[in-house]
Amino acid sequence: MTPHPTRSLFWGAGAIGGTMAAFLARAGHDVTVVDSVADHVEAINSGGIAITGPIATFTVPIPAFTPETLKGEWDTIVLATKAHHTESAVRALLPHLSATACVISAQNGLNELAIADLIGERRTVGAFVNFGADYLEPGLILYGGRGTVMIGESFGPATERVSPRVLAARDAWRDFDERATATSHIWGYLWGKEAYGAMLFATALTNESIADALAMPPYRDLFIALAREILAVATARGVQPQAFDGFDPSAYLPTGAPEAARQSLDNLVAHNRKSAKTHSGIWRDLAVRRRPTEVDAQLGIVVTLGAEAGVPTPLTARLVGLIHDIERGERPQSLNTLDALADVLTP
Repeated sequence: MTPHPTRSLFWGAGAIGGTMAAFLARAGHDVTVVDSVADHVEAINSGGIAITGPIATFTVPIPAFTPETLKGEWDTIVLATKAHHTESAVRALLPHLSATACVISAQNGLNELAIADLIGERRTVGAFVNFGADYLEPGLILYGGRGTVMIGESFGPATERVSPRVLAARDAWRDFDERATATSHIWGYLWGKEAYGAMLFATALTNESIADALAMPPYRDLFIALAREILAVATARGVQPQAFDGFDPSAYLPTGAPEAARQSLDNLVAHNRKSAKTHSGIWRDLAVRRRPTEVDAQLGIVVTLGAEAGVPTPLTARLVGLIHDIERGERPQSLNTLDALADVLTP
């Protein structure tokens, strides 16, 4: 049992939120979850959240609600929805924010910008989570592989971004992963994940695993060019991307040596081969759950921010379009579709 239990609401109990909430609840924290999938909520209330996989297997009871049945206020709300549900989720959680509450974005993307637009910068805290997990069925989540976990204030001077509330959350999250760390450079991690996330979107154009796709020689220059394009936007915005889990952003800068980028790809392949989660959540949305992905909220925003900064993003824009083609059933997930992205590099 944790010596300093915390009270938090996880808005979204899928792969990210469900996994973290389960570990915190098992450690003795006061955790409540909200999810829009009624069957998932019912399963949690009747039998708890079940975690399976190579890292841990356990079931823990957690109070679960759909948004319309939830009552009460919280000082800490962890937002763990898909990126494209950010705005609607924040509007729904507003009645549950206490007067001094903050929302911690444990999502993929740059969603702290959208959250701050709705509730203000003072209430917005950023988080970077890179572990591998999948929602398998109502009440059951696969925790497939560990990854970096960071938390920090999204706004204000860098010297104030490791605040008391950030440290309290970090301490609680160490009951999920003992390596959880507070950082004053949360945007550096989020932009690094944007570049890596673009690679994952590209692998989802195919049915190859993440590791197998990143290891394929004909496409290595494509993955490198895609990361460089994203990081050029980050640089234009004054952000210094941070390294994590084999991804070294400095290797993808225009001034970086070609062998450095190839080594970083090798490290990413090795990291992903260790995980029981072989394919990205993006691939799963397309191939298994047959639902829209986060592509507009995750990568479309980079195209917009790039245009504002005068940085061209043709690869990213093409990738967004190809994902939409698959969503509409107009293209298959295949190497031919990845070739259509690589064609952007052809003079």
